[in-house]
Amino acid sequence: MSNEDHKVNVPEGVSGCWSITRFSVSKSQYLMTGITLRTRAVIPGDYTRLKRGGTVVMSDTPADVRDHNELFSRARDTVQYNRQATNYTTTALIHGLGLGMALKAILDYGIQHVTVVENSEDVIKLVAQHYLDDYPGRITIIHDDARTWKPKRGAHWDLVWHDIWDNITSDNLSEMRAFHRRFGRRSNWQGSWARSACERQRRENRKNFGSRD
Repeated sequence: MSNEDHKVNVPEGVSGCWSITRFSVSKSQYLMTGITLRTRAVIPGDYTRLKRGGTVVMSDTPADVRDHNELFSRARDTVQYNRQATNYTTTALIHGLGLGMALKAILDYGIQHVTVVENSEDVIKLVAQHYLDDYPGRITIIHDDARTWKPKRGAHWDLVWHDIWDNITSDNLSEMRAFHRRFGRRSNWQGSWARSACERQRRENRKNFGSRD
């Protein structure tokens, strides 16, 4: 799937302090941001973003897509591995709904059922029904805090993806490790959004400032 395939078509809207809007990036804007943002520069095109107040929480730009590549690769592999299995349903758990980009992608790759835990009722109002309509019977939306939510006894998923953070920072790593401990026995594989970038930042902090985070 290309970057275009990963773009979402969730309707624009506002609920509480949350909003979904379209935006465009021109060639001149790309050239200007490319100087400073490097690999996270946004190539010219039309995109969708989710904002909380004035903060962009996520978008469907190429950089955001790349942050999910590990999940997408695992989804493809899981579907391929289980393609010949009978009476087996491939499943995933996602912490954080956002724009639903990750949800849409792994469903399109062939994961048969996805459970999503989302803390914001406003995000659910803006996003959830769009995907429930597009993928009937394949999604369960749970309104709860991923940090404290307790799955049912014996619940297990092929894939678990943790995606509840606004920014890429090494400060997220301790919470990521906590999630991975909690769901280690409940998943065949799990990952966290932009974890490798957070770990790279930690290494740079230690090198430059002697940080021990």
